[in-house]
This record gives sequence, C-alpha cells and structure tokens, in this order.
Amino acid sequence: MTQFAICASALLLLSACSDQPKAARGMASAPPVEATQARRGSLPLVERLSGTIRADNQVVLYPEVSGRIDEVLVDDGDHVNVGDILVRINDDQVREQVRQAEAGHRISAARLRQARARLAEAAAQANRSQALNERNLVSDLEYETLAAQRDSAAADVELAEAELEQASANLAERRDLLARTLVRAPVSGLVGARRAEIGMQVSTSTALFTIGDLSSLHVRVNLTDAMIGYIKIGQPAKLVVSDLLQGTEPLNGSVTRISPFLNEITRSTEAEIHINQTDTRLLPGMFLAVDIHYGESRQATLVPTSSLFTDPNTGREGVFVLTPETPFDPAAAREQTDSLSSPVAVTFRNLNIVARGANEVAVANLDSADWIVTLGQDLLSSNGRSAARVRPVTWDHVLELQSLNREDLLNEVLDETTATDS
Repeated sequence: MTQFAICASALLLLSACSDQPKAARGMASAPPVEATQARRGSLPLVERLSGTIRADNQVVLYPEVSGRIDEVLVDDGDHVNVGDILVRINDDQVREQVRQAEAGHRISAARLRQARARLAEAAAQANRSQALNERNLVSDLEYETLAAQRDSAAADVELAEAELEQASANLAERRDLLARTLVRAPVSGLVGARRAEIGMQVSTSTALFTIGDLSSLHVRVNLTDAMIGYIKIGQPAKLVVSDLLQGTEPLNGSVTRISPFLNEITRSTEAEIHINQTDTRLLPGMFLAVDIHYGESRQATLVPTSSLFTDPNTGREGVFVLTPETPFDPAAAREQTDSLSSPVAVTFRNLNIVARGANEVAVANLDSADWIVTLGQDLLSSNGRSAARVRPVTWDHVLELQSLNREDLLNEVLDETTATDS
C-alpha cells in the first residue's frame, strides 16, 4: 500500500465517521469507499519521462591557458555579453615570450633586407660580367663565378624570407597566447557556478563558470530505441508541475530536437523539449517529469488511474466494480452527495489495459455504465465478493484528488481529525 493510498483511505474513513452519530461509528462491517461511473472515450497517449532543465546556449567555461588567476571580474548572477572579460590570468611569462618573438621577428626582417641587398649586388656584377664576356673582355671562368654568387645570394633571400615567415608565425602564436590569458564570455547570459578565485592555479581542465540564457529554457530527456518509433519532433509536451511550482499555470512545450545517434551501451538517445512559458523559479539543473503527447488511443472504456488496484496474490491489476443492481442515480453523483449508501456488493475484476494516460486508463473489458471504486480499495478484499458503503463522486472530484500530493492529503487528514475530535 502506498503512502498516498494510506492518507487517502484515512481521510475517507474519518469523513465517513463524521457523517454518523458517535454511537453508531464502527458498527457497520462494510467499509466506506468512493465510486464513480466509467465513461467512453479515447485516451491521449502520453509518455512520461524524467528530464533535466538546461538553459539555451548553456556552456561550462574553461581557461585556454594554464596559470595563476590575477583578477575575477564577475560573480554568480551577473549578466554578461559575448566578448566580456571574466577572468585575467597572470601574463608576465607570456608577455616576455611576446617581446622575444617581436625581437626575433625584427632580426629576421633585417636579415632579409641584407640578403636582398647582397642579391642585388651579386646580380649587378653578374650582369656586367655577362656583357663583358659577350665581347670577350672577361673570361668564361670569371663570368661563371659571378653567376654562381648571384644564385647563392638568391638562395639566401629565400632562406631569409622563410625565417621571417617563421618568426611572424611565432609572434602571432605568442600574441594569441597572450590574448587567451583574458577569459572572455563565449555567449551572452547569466553567470553561475563560479569556481574562479584570485590566486587560484588553473589549467585547461579547470571549470571556471557556467553561462547560459535563462530567458529560454529546455528540458533534456532520454529516449529508448522503442520510443523513437512514435515520439517525433514537433509533438506537444507538458511539464509535470512540482511542489515548487504549485499554483502556477501548466508549462507547455514541444519536442524540438532528437539526436539520431543511439548510445551503444544504453541503446538510448537524447531529445530536447523547448519550454514555451518560463517561470523565474525554473532553474537549470532542476529535475522534472515531462509528459509527451504522441497521439490518441482507440475508443474504449476509461477509468481513473486511482481506481487501479494490484492484487497482492496474483500481481494482476484490476478494479473493484459495483454489482449491476447497485441503485445509483448518475444525477446524484453529479451532485456529489456526501451520504454513504447501505452496504453494496463489490467484485474485483482483472483488467485488459489498452492504453495508459497520466490520469486515465483505457480498458477493453469494462462497460462504460459500470461503477468502479476510486478510493478505499485497500479496505476491500480481492479474493471474492466484498461489501462496501459507497459515496458516489464525479470524475472532476476524482481527478482533483489524484492531483493532490502526499503532503496535501496528510494535511486534510489532520484537519479532518481535528474536526472529528472537536
């Protein structure tokens, strides 16, 4: 028996006792129960999943260089824009490396100018020697020597150009490393989960902050390989309101993304559900249940989920059904009378469940005219025919009771106990 059922049954017993004179209390052998009439209809097909709220563009920020933190410019809850500086890492060593790289670049540039000057001189001498050689004023040996010197000077220019290019790349790398000592916001949003502190030694694996846009949230859930067959992008979803959000409007959303790759071990994949309405009390990291609506069942008899009872002997699910001759007027049920009937025969019946919803179950072996027990089943026997005193209630009453959490029921029990004692 669940704690929910215990609280609900206690509330029903207290309420029944309060309707009788004190001398008659406890004299009737048939326990009090609540019952409603089944109905015909189609059941929304719902898959309930557990998920975690995340902010859009939520990222964990890591430094790109190792070092000691000199300055932290933001704190938890601060709003930042893309490019804002969040942390300064000590850059003394990197600045020295930049100065050395700049000096090396200047040296390479000077060597290139020298090489080009030598090439120009060698080329001029070789050209003059060629002209004189054509008039037989210079020997072939002298001309060939000057031509070789020109070619050597050209090779020196190519080498100096390569050294300058290497020095430029080294300088750009050092300057980029210097820029990375400033940790900047990669996205706009709110800062949270601050771990950065002044004087802290960090590496590229040290998480500094979490940043995300809390104005737009989504829920991440896991889908099995079977669920991918009927859960599709665009299907509506509803967040199951937790105790924290009691009293607020239901939060609606839709499936926006489904990863096409399944985990090879769990055979599951990840889906995202965008939340259309946001509440300031919704925060990334919260654990919520989500109902994804993926269609409707065929027409069948519907019963409330609270009417289901598991037979402790067989483990089969079923409901307690009032005998057909039970003299109940549906109009009386709509009026939600608080009076209990005289003892009525009740029978436990195993169910052939067609589909399950969040609040209702579609079954194939019940008639929509049948009256079923929705509260107090744990007070009855599933081994045979039982008797109960019945209070007829409406579907709205049953659904409202199903929406109560354990704490709400416990408070009602305590209130009823106080009222009875007085």
